[in-house]
Order: sequence, then C-alpha cells, then structure tokens
Amino acid sequence: MTEKVKAVHMRSISKSFGGVPVLQDVDFDVVAGEVHALAGGNGAGKSTLMKILQGVYQLDSGEVEISGEKTSLSSIHDAKAAGIGMVFQEFSLVPALTVAQNIFLGVEPMNRGLIQDHESVRRAAKIFEEMEVAVDPRATIADLGTAYWQLTEIAKALAQNATVLIMDEPTASLARHEAEALFELVDRLKKRGISIIYISHRMDEVYRIADRITVLRDGRWLFTKALTEVTPEEIVEGIVGKKIEGQLAYQARHISTSEGAPLIEIEGLTAGDRVRNVTLSVRPGEIIGLAGLMGSGRTELTRAIFGIDRVSSGTIKIRGEKMSISNPRDAMDAGIALIPEDRREQGLVLDHSVRENLLLPLLDRVKSGPFINRAAAKSLSSSLLERFAVKTSHPDKSVRLLSGGNQQKVVLAKWLGTEPDILILDEPTAGVDIGTKSEILTAIRAIADEGKAVIVISSEYPELLAVSDRVLILKAGSISAELDRAEIPDEEYLQLAVQGV
Repeated sequence: MTEKVKAVHMRSISKSFGGVPVLQDVDFDVVAGEVHALAGGNGAGKSTLMKILQGVYQLDSGEVEISGEKTSLSSIHDAKAAGIGMVFQEFSLVPALTVAQNIFLGVEPMNRGLIQDHESVRRAAKIFEEMEVAVDPRATIADLGTAYWQLTEIAKALAQNATVLIMDEPTASLARHEAEALFELVDRLKKRGISIIYISHRMDEVYRIADRITVLRDGRWLFTKALTEVTPEEIVEGIVGKKIEGQLAYQARHISTSEGAPLIEIEGLTAGDRVRNVTLSVRPGEIIGLAGLMGSGRTELTRAIFGIDRVSSGTIKIRGEKMSISNPRDAMDAGIALIPEDRREQGLVLDHSVRENLLLPLLDRVKSGPFINRAAAKSLSSSLLERFAVKTSHPDKSVRLLSGGNQQKVVLAKWLGTEPDILILDEPTAGVDIGTKSEILTAIRAIADEGKAVIVISSEYPELLAVSDRVLILKAGSISAELDRAEIPDEEYLQLAVQGV
C-alpha cells in the first residue's frame, strides 16, 4: 500500500523561552486530506508548536518538511507561501469592513494603483461557492453572526492557497447547529485534499471529525494514534497525566433549606431588549445553571445583575434587602463577583503582569495610605497563585504569555479573592483543557459548599450538568423553563429542552 504524502512533517522540534524548555524533541505530522487532532493540557506546547509552523516562532532545533521538502519558516509570509493557513480562536477580522475586504485585506486586487473591490467580491463569491456555503461577500462583518465570521476566516486562508489549515478551538463561539455545519465543511475540505490540524478540548468533536490524534504533555510528545485505536478515557489520562474520576460527572449535593431568604432574588428584571421580565432566586449553597441558544440573553442577564447594563425595571434583593445596583462597584459592594465570558477582552489587562491582574479588584486590601504595600501585595498574590494552582514562571510575567487555562485561573483567582457571597460565571470552562475543566468544576462546587450562591452559564452541556442543582432555560430574554437536575437524564434531553422541542 502506497504511503500517503505528508503535507507537514515536523521532526524533533525543540523550543525554549528564557532558558525554559517549552517543547522538547516533539514529532508531529499530518498527511494530505487528513484531519489530525492536536491535544494537550494548557501549557503542553500545542500553541508553540503551531506558531513554529506558522512562522511566528523559530525553532531552536529540529526540522520542518512541507510536502516532502525541508522548509525554513522564518516568518508568517514564509508559512503562507508554503500553504499554511490559520483559523484563529480569537477572530482576526476587521468588523467595519465587508466580508470580501477582510478576505483580501493586504492582498487586494489592484488595477493602475486602485483597489478593485468588485474583483474581491467576485473572487470571494467563488471561494464560498467552492466551500458550498452561502455568505454574501458584500455584507459588513459587524452585521453578521459568529458562524459567518468563522466561515470568513476559513475563506481568507483558502484565498491564500492554503493546503494546510490550523483550526484552534473553532467551535468555541458557535451554537451547536453552527458547529455541525462547520464539521460538514471540514469534511468537504478534507475530500479536496486539504489537511486540517484541529486543536480542541472537546472529545466529542475530536471523535466526530478527526482521523488521528497527537497528545502533548509538558512540552513532550506522548503519543500519536488513530482515533479508532484509542478511547476518550486514554486521551484524557494522557492529557492530564492521571485518571479523572467523578469530577466531570454530576455529584448530588445537599442544600440546606433552613437558611431563610435566598441569597439573591431577582424579580421582573428587564434590561434593553435582551432581558425581559426575568425572575429567579438562588439559595445559599445552590448552583444554578443558565442554558440557552446564542442570543437568548444569558450574558446580558449577568451584565444587568452586575451593573454593567442599565436595568429599566425590576428588583434585585440580596439577603432579602432590595439593592440599587447601577454599576459594577455597587455589585461588588453587595458581594457579587462576575467571571466574564471573554477572559482576554473583559477579564484581563493583557499587557500587565500576573500579579497586577490578580490585585486589580483587591487594591484596598494591599494599600498603605495612598500607596501600595509591596510586601502585602506580594503575599496576597502568592497565596492566590498557590490556592488556584496557576502555573507561571514568575508573578511579574505578562499575563498575555500564560496558556488559556492559566489565564482563566487568574480571572477566577482575582474575583474569588474578593470573597463574594454571590458568584456569577459566564462560560468558565470555554477553551481550557480537560484537566483545568475538572479543577474549575471542583472549585465551583467548593465555593457553593461554603454557602455561596453560584450562577453558571455554559454552552458545554456536560459541564453545566456536572455542577448545576437546577437549570433555567432562557429564550428571547425570558426564562422559558426551570428544571431540577434530577429531571434531566442526559445531555440530549437538555439540548432538546433548550431548542424548545
């Protein structure tokens, strides 16, 4: 049997930063027309390996072959010329431009020094036709939904003649039906001979579309296997380095009903056109899950509770007392903390250090008059790093340089450091590895066990079902159903309930 052509072959790749090894002697390859999943914990080296393939980083040792020829990838331009395309988890599009303008940004068709927009539209339409998807090249990106942004990113890579596509958590911002449409597109691209390197923490997706999987751990290659030859449990154990038993499954919890009034009561809350007459309550020690399709008003509800969005009617009571919450400071004074949906845009100051990010909501605890007490700041930040097992070489390191999972831990740590009575978490496990998911879910349960009230939003139904005592389903800004956890037999039942079936 003839061996398939290797579109990419990376041999013995090593890379260090500041003398700290990030990749050590790693092998990776993807053959033409294959979907090859790349998995590993946050900090395992996946992003570094792919950035070497993209030409963002240069390897310290090893070699890269593209279609059988040794290649030097010293820049992004080298990678593009070699047919390497990247579909980013954080979109790289310009919202004010059209779809076609984004696809050909920087490589616009020109005639006598003038940009030919009509030619960009024609070429973009042809690419979408080949992808077998319906996207208007003239539409402004800002007016389109997330799924169309994703398709535009893919078209942008294909327009540059990419034969290898790197997809980094491509379904992180997609609804389930949009994710399924993406999987069908991946199948079509695969049949055209395009190779896909698929980075995902979601095992159901990996088994849905991938042919092989490579697992990295602590910067080293662990194994490469066909998906037919490895179980999800073996993959998870490889990623984490140990068996995870029970943390990702629902654990029945006893919630005391003798505490009197709920910690938080919301009655008839309306804010803008996305939150309409919402009423809910959360008792001490209870975890409430919020489920709903994109646009259902989940995030907008949490923003209204936290004082980010203006409430037009309704009341919020904390321990039975009516509160006026018109800004986040009011919410914090009332004992509320919000872990936002987008950690990079809303949860962190990326150019600041890990320590500075940890201390932002805690400055009152480390002030000495008008100044910061450095010893107190160092002690508090160190205790938070240890408590939440944040992996960083130094607290003064830029938080931008941490892995996604460790960035999420920093966001959790800084807000839990405020010792809130009411914790709201919006997509807390999005884009983190399965080991970090386990740690986050365990932390959520522990917080509730301390008598706190917890509200969790998640599009990842297994995680939502693993921690929730009750699940409220939002539709068009209102609560359409309330389910006790015991009433939900499985993920499919919840999915159908969310879809209103």
